[in-house]
Amino acid sequence: MLVPVVAPAQQQALASWIALDAPVGLERRTTVPLIPALTRATGGSWQGDALGNLTLRKGSGLPRRVVACAIDRAGFAVTHITSTGMLRLHRVGNVAHPLWDQAHEGQQLEILTERGAVPAVSAIANGHFAQQHRKDSLVVTADDLWVDVGASSPADVAALGIRLLDPVQRRLDAFRYGDRTAGAQAGLRAGCAALVAAATGAVTTGETMFVISVQSAFGWPGVGGAVARSGFAPTEITLLANGRAERQQRWVRAGQFAAVNVGTFRAMRADSVRIVSPAVRHAGTLMESIGDADATWLLEAAAAAAGVSTPSSAAWVPVATRHRSSAALDAPMPGDPFATLTRSLAQLADLPGVPTHEWRVREAILAQLPAWARDRAVVDSVGNIIVSAGPARDTVVFMAHMDEVAYHVAAIVRDGTVSLRERGGVINSAWEGQPAVLHFPKAATGAPDTLMGVFVPRDSARVKNPRALTAWFGLDSAALVARGVRVGLGVTSPKVSVRLFGSRFTGRSMDDRAGSTALLMAVRTINPASLNHAVLFVWSVQEEGGLVGAQVVAASHGASTTRIYSIDTFVSSNTPLESPHFAFAPLGNGPVLRAIENGSISPPTVRAQVQRAAAAAGIPLQIGLTQGGTDGTTFTFFGAPNTGLSWPGRYSHTPAEVLDLRDLQRLARLIAAVAQQRPEK
Repeated sequence: MLVPVVAPAQQQALASWIALDAPVGLERRTTVPLIPALTRATGGSWQGDALGNLTLRKGSGLPRRVVACAIDRAGFAVTHITSTGMLRLHRVGNVAHPLWDQAHEGQQLEILTERGAVPAVSAIANGHFAQQHRKDSLVVTADDLWVDVGASSPADVAALGIRLLDPVQRRLDAFRYGDRTAGAQAGLRAGCAALVAAATGAVTTGETMFVISVQSAFGWPGVGGAVARSGFAPTEITLLANGRAERQQRWVRAGQFAAVNVGTFRAMRADSVRIVSPAVRHAGTLMESIGDADATWLLEAAAAAAGVSTPSSAAWVPVATRHRSSAALDAPMPGDPFATLTRSLAQLADLPGVPTHEWRVREAILAQLPAWARDRAVVDSVGNIIVSAGPARDTVVFMAHMDEVAYHVAAIVRDGTVSLRERGGVINSAWEGQPAVLHFPKAATGAPDTLMGVFVPRDSARVKNPRALTAWFGLDSAALVARGVRVGLGVTSPKVSVRLFGSRFTGRSMDDRAGSTALLMAVRTINPASLNHAVLFVWSVQEEGGLVGAQVVAASHGASTTRIYSIDTFVSSNTPLESPHFAFAPLGNGPVLRAIENGSISPPTVRAQVQRAAAAAGIPLQIGLTQGGTDGTTFTFFGAPNTGLSWPGRYSHTPAEVLDLRDLQRLARLIAAVAQQRPEK
């Protein structure tokens, strides 16, 4: 038996095999390029067939064994391209978990084209429009999914290289938490990692055919075809199958194991096969995870089935995979007019800013202020940043917020399950069954410290939204407490901002990192000596769930403020899931004067002044009404009218938020223009 001490090679191998792109039906794109590396690692000659199955034979004589894993993964295919450039999907391959489709709604996706992976998001109802969607109560299916690549027409879609039937999958790297490795079909992919590790050893008796097979989602026909065409007559066959709640090794006959079609038995001329399934958590979800001890057990089982002496833990073989990087790290395209804005926005957006824990965002904003503003910046008692400029009269306030919708730790159960409390208008269905990140307070060194985990998915569901959400970080309560976890710490999910087609951009917490970025850009262009009135530039805390930071500023400055401009999202109905009868502000048509919202209304005189500023600066300006509230509402109780200066955004309060960089660039110019206008009486 292997001593269950995990070497880095095992961790790397598991993560790499789980992360491989191998959509069912197109596995050959992935498997054939693996042949040179697998041949070097195992000392044998791997062969590929027309479908993408890979085989290796070692040893000679009897018994003749087949040990097979499956490399494919169920997913979706593009089945329709709409006149507005949206994609519709249909699922390809069988899935067992009722939340598989829903786990792709409101998330970053990617279309695997012949030219490479194209990033996208799956549309979801705006979080601010919950009232309009109160009847949308059932679990989402593949037929409900709309995919947004940032296109506006079929021609845009074609320019990205996307064609009908291209596969679509979640844009997500495999990851580690506790002693586990997580990702879609982690147990099945761990089987391939174990098979290759076993194949590095010598077959002690008889002959073994190792098979990395395709199309297991259709009943394992890949292994059937590989064996049938090989001329190899096996005396025993072992399939390293999908993970289950408990480890399993058993022999089954045709018809006794639904995942293996009876046709596969006929093709292999087999009366029975041995099924080996590792124990996993959250089987059949995107967060399926396998523990190190179970991966070790799987290697032992694979080696025994193959007639190989159990290899050492160093035998695990990592494979090359893609890494999905942030737009903050992308090399700018030649002539891209949005390169600087993209980098600035992505750097800010990818930072966590849980309400009451906004310190990383605050430090980044302070560091990016121009020298004059940094010298005048004040951080108040609750953490707001306030920059004052101009003579002390006719005060105008511009305010964006630094926080984002997220969760706080509410309680810790003995087994380590963490109960969560919502902060802001989160949509629980968009977080359930996704990666989780717990954020510790700022360390003495100033370095951020986090703990990876998962938002626990329900085992079964008919309704879309869970009543409550929990997270698990691979540790029991004692270990969590020893690690420093306590009630009130923030929990989010990982963030990786990305450019879509043209000038479209997606990233979680565009509300309100986009506003914070626009305010920063405006401040950089303003000469404070040119102002003829007082201007306060404010980046607030705890907007989500209470407007806490804004209340503090309003208490100090509200009575002397002539007007406030809230720099925040205009939640737009310019999506395929919303009615255009209100809040219709197309992306790319310019910033939006947010004249009416749930808690305030902008006076016509203020609107007119903003419209004049926009016209004078040559900035296209939209105007509208939307749902939700902004920081400026707190100033209205002191007699200062609140007006929103916004950008139109899709899929608010979700991981799929989308904006157009043209709108954000123009919004920064609009803020600067309005700031330099003296308020009219």
